[in-house]
Amino acid sequence: MHAFHPLILASASPRRLELLARIGIVPQQVIPAEIDETPQQGELPGPYALRVSLAKARAVAARHPGIPVLAADTVVACGRRILPKAESEAEARHCLDLLSGRRHRVYTALALIDAQGRERTRLSMTQLRFKRLSPEEKESYLQCGEWRGKAGGYAIQGRAAAFIPWISGSYENVMGLPLYEAAQLLA
Repeated sequence: MHAFHPLILASASPRRLELLARIGIVPQQVIPAEIDETPQQGELPGPYALRVSLAKARAVAARHPGIPVLAADTVVACGRRILPKAESEAEARHCLDLLSGRRHRVYTALALIDAQGRERTRLSMTQLRFKRLSPEEKESYLQCGEWRGKAGGYAIQGRAAAFIPWISGSYENVMGLPLYEAAQLLA
């Protein structure tokens, strides 16, 4: 049995809600923050994720003063390049081409604005390696549609798990919410 927490989750992600529930936290409200998430010129992945998560938290906290707000932003990075949240098959294919046979990093930034308006942030980073994907594997993955709306064009908790022989760091971070960092921030 989970108790509702006096907390707003500023996210449109059903996975983040499920992940929080794993550690016994059920926010009283879920309110997606409608903000511009365009990376700034030359912005690096970690600082970008921190900036966007804080902007999401601030946007929601401004409309709900006195209630703690938790926001998160997950970024898949290949080198210094921030990969998009794939919305088209062409974007997803481009991401798979970049990730195939290479290591990459996933950053999730968490931002909490407490009831008094104080801001705290955490940044989690996980390294992963993708196997070299055959043209058939890419096509099969693109056809399943699981990539839609996912940072870097894949979901580790789905079929893409078969492409990842090595991971260092938090698995939940790659899903979109590092649970250890979330628990520390909310404690």
